[in-house]
Amino acid sequence: MITLKNVILRRSAKVLLDGASVTINPGEKVGLVGRNGAGKSTLFALFNGTLHEDGGDFSIPKQWRMAQVAQNMPETDESATDFVVTGDTRLVELREALAAAEAGHEADPDDADLGMALAHAYTDLADAGEHDAVPRAQALILGLGFKPHELDQPVNSFSGGWRMRLQLARALMCPSDLLLLDEPTNHLDLDALVWLEAWLQKYAGTMIVISHDREFLDAVTDVTLHIEHARLNRYGGNYSAFETLRAQQLELQQAAYAKQQDKIAHLQKFIDRFKAKASKAKQAQSRVKALERMEKVAPLLAEADFSFEFKEPGNIPNPMLTISDGSFGYQSEDEPTRIVLRGVNRSVLAGQRIGILGANGQGKSTLVKTIAREMGALAGTITEGKGLNIGYFAQQELDVLRPQDTPLEHMVRLARELGAAARERTGEQDLRGFLGSFNFSGDMVKQPVGTMSGGEKARLVLAMMVWQRPNLLLLDEPTNHLDLATREALAVALNEFEGTLMLVSHDRALLRSVCDEFWLVGRGVVSDFDGDLDDYQRYLLEESKRLREEAKAAMNAVAVELTPVAQETPPAGKDQRRQDAQDRQQRSERAKPLKRELAQVDQRLADAGAEKAALESRLAQPLPAPEIAEAGKRLKALNDEIEQLEERWLDLSDQLEALA
Repeated sequence: MITLKNVILRRSAKVLLDGASVTINPGEKVGLVGRNGAGKSTLFALFNGTLHEDGGDFSIPKQWRMAQVAQNMPETDESATDFVVTGDTRLVELREALAAAEAGHEADPDDADLGMALAHAYTDLADAGEHDAVPRAQALILGLGFKPHELDQPVNSFSGGWRMRLQLARALMCPSDLLLLDEPTNHLDLDALVWLEAWLQKYAGTMIVISHDREFLDAVTDVTLHIEHARLNRYGGNYSAFETLRAQQLELQQAAYAKQQDKIAHLQKFIDRFKAKASKAKQAQSRVKALERMEKVAPLLAEADFSFEFKEPGNIPNPMLTISDGSFGYQSEDEPTRIVLRGVNRSVLAGQRIGILGANGQGKSTLVKTIAREMGALAGTITEGKGLNIGYFAQQELDVLRPQDTPLEHMVRLARELGAAARERTGEQDLRGFLGSFNFSGDMVKQPVGTMSGGEKARLVLAMMVWQRPNLLLLDEPTNHLDLATREALAVALNEFEGTLMLVSHDRALLRSVCDEFWLVGRGVVSDFDGDLDDYQRYLLEESKRLREEAKAAMNAVAVELTPVAQETPPAGKDQRRQDAQDRQQRSERAKPLKRELAQVDQRLADAGAEKAALESRLAQPLPAPEIAEAGKRLKALNDEIEQLEERWLDLSDQLEALA
């Protein structure tokens, strides 16, 4: 188990944990929650050994294997599959041990110890799952939303978000007793999120996860650790249970505090009244001591809850926009046009609150980008209502902020771009006040954006969007990097927004709270989705099954297409028939030795496979050192022979197919 006893943790001069004590039992699934900056990532650093406690005692079983998602962006030409396979650190170690054992044995084949090391290396590698490492890795990659044809693509060919998915797959690939996940859902679509939940529910080890997705926490955790005011509190149950228990505790604490304040006031009144009277001095002094001994109940410290609101739009056209016979996709000079969605006929009306659903890669972002004017329609027309003012939050919006510029500089530039219509709000003091409402106060307005956290950058993007007073909001995964408090503030602001909303999000709590209808993007079309998010999760499972069956059918179709088909030919003349017969005879003669060799190779492969299985079974038993060395040497020779036989079998098969 993991234990903390009176642990003190500091970052620079700031005390993040002061006297924290908690126990995490083996096999528990723990959600770690708290405000941004409360110390969640610092506590993770204590768990993974990169940071040590400043006071108190911390212990974790030394034999536990730990896995966590690397935060660096991978830069490698390795294929996606190979990259994820090497996440199995045990497998990598054993492969290196095998290579060393093979090198030593080749240098001195008569050394019994080296032979034993070689045999043990083969056995350990088999026990570690070498035989199914690639299928395991590919199952993780596909589960996280990649396509089958991407399994062998180099890691560098993917965008940043997809590379971080590969980092997550590596962490899941690693055999572990403790799994640390810091915001694992940030780069996932809803279909990949549903898959991840199912995988984590089956994980047998201890898991600690930082997340701001309440439904994800509810699905995968059974214990909640809450960091607040430098204290660490444990609650049994998932996030929803934690909220209920904490609300009850706060209510009890407030009642106890109020009751104690009444008692203190009563004692103080007695002291003040009688401290000057000799006959009552002893009693007054007794009450002074009672006040000093009293263990004070702490008052509820009101946290600065973040809130904001969208300004009332200047006008709201109806319809906001109309799409007629639209085809959306990608067009470039170097590549052929790729149509993602076709036959789109939709109207967006004033006041609609639309959630856009769809499996990964089906075209949700393509639809939103086209409506947002980031991409042009390939066909059809998009008719916008007069005065349409779009506020667009893109997944990559944080990346287009200028790292060297400050929030104030971003706002000044935005004000200049909008021009005269907003001049009354472009004074520096006005912009400072506006940024202050988004928790950019004091010197933060002059802090370079590149030094800010992801949550702070997201708040800045929200501020810039709100300032433009849009009447149509297009939000594509706006909650990435937002903490729970900011997500709740966003939900409140969206519910009070008087314009029209279109939302793509993997945050089901946000979708449930702000959307009253859903569009489904899938199979190349946009349609109404009649159902709720629970129905949609069932749809995702069915869609995943359908895609697997389609892929299988496509492979079968390719196989049929490659099979030679007899063509109808006009009757051949006598000379032609004689020539054809001679050709068939020659091909038959040339094929005979190839068929004989193929049969021999088949038989030898069967014999070598049986001998290999018997050797592996034998090596699993206790044997004298010389026998282990000899068996290991023979096993190596058999593996080499089987590899050569398989290559020869393929070569002979190709030759026979050519003759046929």
